[in-house]
Amino acid sequence: MSLRRQAHEILANQRSNGCLNAFVGHAKNCKEPEARGKHQTLPEGATKSAIEGRLIAVKDNICTKDEPTTCSSAILHNYQSPYAATVVSKLEAAGALINGKTNLDEFGMGSHSIHSDHGRVKSHLGDNLSAGGSSGGSAIAVATHQCWAALGTDTGGSVRLPAAYTGTVGFKPSYGMISRRGVVAYANSLDTVGILARSSKIVQKVFDVIKGYDPDDPTSVSKAMRSRIEEQRSKDRPLIEVGGPRCRIGIPREYNIKELDPLIRQAWVKTLARLQEEKYDIRAVSLPTTQAALSAYYIIAPAEASSNLAKYDGVRFGSRFPDRQPTDDVLYAVTRGNALGKEVRRRILLGSYSLSAAAIDNYFIKAQKVRRLVQQDFNRIFARHHPLLETEEQCDEATGVDVIISPTAPSLPPTLSSITNNLSVDAYSDDVFTVPASLAGLPAISLPVPIDSNDPDRDLKTTGLQIIGQYGDDDLILDFARKVQSNYITTAL
Repeated sequence: MSLRRQAHEILANQRSNGCLNAFVGHAKNCKEPEARGKHQTLPEGATKSAIEGRLIAVKDNICTKDEPTTCSSAILHNYQSPYAATVVSKLEAAGALINGKTNLDEFGMGSHSIHSDHGRVKSHLGDNLSAGGSSGGSAIAVATHQCWAALGTDTGGSVRLPAAYTGTVGFKPSYGMISRRGVVAYANSLDTVGILARSSKIVQKVFDVIKGYDPDDPTSVSKAMRSRIEEQRSKDRPLIEVGGPRCRIGIPREYNIKELDPLIRQAWVKTLARLQEEKYDIRAVSLPTTQAALSAYYIIAPAEASSNLAKYDGVRFGSRFPDRQPTDDVLYAVTRGNALGKEVRRRILLGSYSLSAAAIDNYFIKAQKVRRLVQQDFNRIFARHHPLLETEEQCDEATGVDVIISPTAPSLPPTLSSITNNLSVDAYSDDVFTVPASLAGLPAISLPVPIDSNDPDRDLKTTGLQIIGQYGDDDLILDFARKVQSNYITTAL
């Protein structure tokens, strides 16, 4: 399909699917004539990159210079960033077109894209179904062909969970591989820019453009360290015939929980059986700290969020409510009380408490220790050493694995009525399989696999399976995902 025709179809899909509320704003300068004009500056048949002329959506907590960046929060209503995020600048330099900003849970805090000042994101699979979160707008935009690919952010599963709920591919890179400059922070030590698309091949093309060292991002992995990672991986790669009989797949026992939906378990087992038929080496592994990972995450992430969001007071940043009297002589109390949503306020309170002098030892410090144990669990079962660690708390290569395959979520997309009737902590359990990789900073990708669902109220044809790799193995799991998706699973996309 030509780029011009694809652009026409995408823009038409945006108009016809506006009711899904995937976008909070469309780029004013993203028109088909402009896309055509960009190509006319190049020799016939030539392109700047593999993504030139492609329409890519951007989550509304990633700064763009030409459109507002609101994080779906009233406190940043119509906020205009003075600069574009590094990832956006890289996309535009490669010839991609930003065709709009996508809806999300306010400041990325949520698992179902319902906590938004712009209204909830609706699923194309059913009006009463969750689209996942917090990057639900990006996932729905991809699933309904409103863009070629989309950027999201993943803190504890905010790219992978929506991908699983919408039948798309969601990729979270190793921490520090993609610049966070220009990304509004939720939890600095966990945030990563992720990619959503309809195939792992498209994800790879976008990743190749936006990855790289950024001197303006203090969390970006340095050039020297990237070279070290690549050198180590180039030595290991000949020993790991990707997709071949020597590729070792780990199946974590702790992920086979009793709450796992039977349809998801069936899809997991069927996929593994097919891979085993193709001579993949399937091995059971243990990640014992998984059971404590979710609790640790919901202490660490709110703690960092309470610090990051302190600046939104209506004075330094954010909209202000000037016509009301301050509460208890606190200038910003009314502004923050009215302009921040319920879920954001809840997490600020949780984070502030866990950082208080009375609680920091019992909560935050212990959560950081659990995080270290989670990292050690992964290092113990992966055959390759963690390239950033000097000490070798690693597994024997003979008994280790190359990748891990698990469900992305323990359940199929829940109904919105069940979400609203449950306690807020119940929604947090949807991240139980995605959080461990985030705590360890590992790359992970969610792929859609078919399920046998006969539910008349939900037009569900796929669920998500997650592939996790050792730190720095981003290209390895993308290669593996592409091979698995093209050869061993048939989706209903």
